[in-house]
Parts: sequence; structure tokens; C-alpha cells
Amino acid sequence: MTSSIETVQCLIIGSGPAGYTAAIYASRANLNPVLYTGMEMGGQLTQTTDVENFPGYPDGIQGPEMMEHFRAQAERMGADIRFGLATQVDFSSDLHKVWIDGEKEIHAHSVIIATGASAKWLGIPSEKRLNGHGVSACAVCDGFFYRGKSVAIVGAGDTACEEALYLANLCPEVHMLIRRNEMRASKVMQDKVLNTTNIKIYWNTETEEVLGGDNVEGVKIKNTQTGESSVIPIHGFFVAIGHTPNSKIFKPFVNMDEQGYIITQAGSAKTNINGVFACGDVQDSIYRQAVTAAGSGCMAALDAERYLRVILH
Repeated sequence: MTSSIETVQCLIIGSGPAGYTAAIYASRANLNPVLYTGMEMGGQLTQTTDVENFPGYPDGIQGPEMMEHFRAQAERMGADIRFGLATQVDFSSDLHKVWIDGEKEIHAHSVIIATGASAKWLGIPSEKRLNGHGVSACAVCDGFFYRGKSVAIVGAGDTACEEALYLANLCPEVHMLIRRNEMRASKVMQDKVLNTTNIKIYWNTETEEVLGGDNVEGVKIKNTQTGESSVIPIHGFFVAIGHTPNSKIFKPFVNMDEQGYIITQAGSAKTNINGVFACGDVQDSIYRQAVTAAGSGCMAALDAERYLRVILH
């Protein structure tokens, strides 16, 4: 299985804001970090167009361009950034083993997991085609662009309710599309949504198609009880049906919650495995923002530096 073995002080898995920030801090601490990008170099932000809520960019910036800045800064600090996917790990001993692309074996004194989370989508072609052009999986990230415009949101859990309420502060109409005749959200969140006058709820409703040429212009919906289809004119379409943390390969060793988010010790990036740290969306089911991911990447690198200082000196 193994074609080559390499031993490193600090291995970073993932290349979003968390991974690149960890690489910047780890490089400055002389940890000589090696970062493997994963298949989506730059993470979820490479699927985003305008980013206006990250500090330091007063005029906003395109998501892919911002991640290029992150990568360039990490490389300038000395991080060894490589394209490759972690496919297997063995954290059963103090020297952690990680296999890249099923072939190369890395032995690492410390590992920083920054593999992120992937948004769940409805799976309709128009949703994919218009992603970044009116279709979004993050109301907090992109709701600002639809101030004064009508939007729709799909979902029935607490996150969907939170995002619907966030959008209701910006938009005159929020059309909330719910597949069943009830919500999964907590009672308090349901009550808040139901008592917000500019949120209109559509029960027993499925999305058939997101409409528009270059940008979203409407959504075609179907009532599953009556079979009737109708069109709602909108400018923004938000999908809030959950995220899947990219944590599967770590499950035999690292503690996770029932959704698969890695559990870190309060106030740190430490996992239950000595020398293994987690940062970014793979351990954050609450905030899921680029700036919080970057902050936790800093934490992970500082925690790794303190750990290595003890075991290597």
C-alpha cells in the first residue's frame, strides 16, 4: 500500500481559512508544516463569489481570490503546500500516521484537522448552475446582497429558522419552503418564525426548479398534497438543510458528536487524541464563518506548538 514514508513535525489536512491560517502560524513557530489541500483547494469559499464580511477587505473580494491570498501568505511564511487527499489515518500511537491518496504515508508528531464541512444540497441541476448567482447555502454570508429583495429558504430545522429570521431583517419577503407539515426546529425557534410577519411558510412543499438565466429570478414549487405547481418570484434562494462535516476517516480514533462534528476541548483545538487538533467547520456546527474558522486555525497551530515544545525538547 505504501510507496514512501515521510516524517514531519506538523501535518495540516485541509486548505480553507482554518487550514491556511494554521499553516501561517505554524510556519512562524518554526514547525515546518506540511499542508495537504484536499480535493477542494481553498475549501467552501472557492464556491463563493463576493465576500464582504471578512475584515481587511473594505471593498469586498471574490472568495477564490481571497483563498489565493491565504495560500500565498502561508507559502511566503514557509509552509509546504501540496495537492493531495488524506484517505486513511492511524492515530493509535504517539507518531500519527496519515495516508495521502492511498499511497504516500506521512508520520506526523502533530496533526491539525481542517477538513471543513460540505453543505447539503437539494440535488437539482438549476441549483448547481445558479450557485453563487443567487443560490447560497449561507444566509449570514450572502443575505446582505439581497437587502430589499424577496428571497426563499428551504429547510425546517433550527439553522433554517435562524437563517430565515436573519433574512427577515433584510428582506421584505422571506418564503420558507418546508417539505413536511411540521418543522424539526425547537419550539422556541418555530414560535419566532411563526410570529415574524414577513416570513411566509409553505408546508408540504418541494422545490422543482430554481428559475433564472444568469441570476435567480424565481423558484418553481410543488405542493405534495395537491400536486399543484406554482412560481414564486425571488432574487435569492437559500438552502438550509444542513452540513456534513468531512470527518469520516477520523471516526475510529477521534471523538465526534452524533452529526460527525469533531469534539474539541473547551477553549482549545485539542481533541481526545494527544497531538491531534481540529479547527474550522469540521468542529464548528454553530458559526461556520470564514473569520471564525481562521481564528480556530490560529488556536490549533498555537496548541500544536505548545504540544511539540513538550514532546520534542
